Amino acid sequence: MRSLFALQDRLLAPIGNGDNALPFAARFAFAASLALYFFNSGLTKLGDGIFGIFQPSLGAYAQIFPRAMEAAGYDVSQLGIFHWAVVTGGTVAEFVLPVLIIIGLFARLASIGMIGFIVVQSLTDLIGHGAWDDKAVLGAWFDQIPDGIILDQRMFWVLALSIIVFKGAGWLSLDRLFNKSDA
Repeated sequence: MRSLFALQDRLLAPIGNGDNALPFAARFAFAASLALYFFNSGLTKLGDGIFGIFQPSLGAYAQIFPRAMEAAGYDVSQLGIFHWAVVTGGTVAEFVLPVLIIIGLFARLASIGMIGFIVVQSLTDLIGHGAWDDKAVLGAWFDQIPDGIILDQRMFWVLALSIIVFKGAGWLSLDRLFNKSDA
């Protein structure tokens, strides 16, 4: 048995432990599969005009605070500064955090921010939009069906982002360029 492990170690020695490739692969996977998802989601929240980011759309409030909007009769003026700050902050995050991850600038912090965003997004889907009762949306671990949006798919989103949190942005990143101590 030891000889098999030794053979494995010799064969895989040239690729190392993944400290260089794994963070880049995680950032690439995020860019290729999720960046446009978040960017397009952010676009749906923009209000009219050049400063639309500071005057989010009605849909932005309905997406993020569905119960509060229903209670307010879908009149945004009935909501407070807290609701505006959360919607505006969330909208900005959907644009800024993915860009930071892709270019590898403050990638660890941006990934922590995205993980928090995904947790809040998932809780909003489950509680605010009532997806808790929809087993197809919630999904289940260890059920042999990997298509649940919350438990299955978003777990992989968080896994990719966790690689960046723990390993950094990798060799091809602005973090590496600006932080000469990695060299």
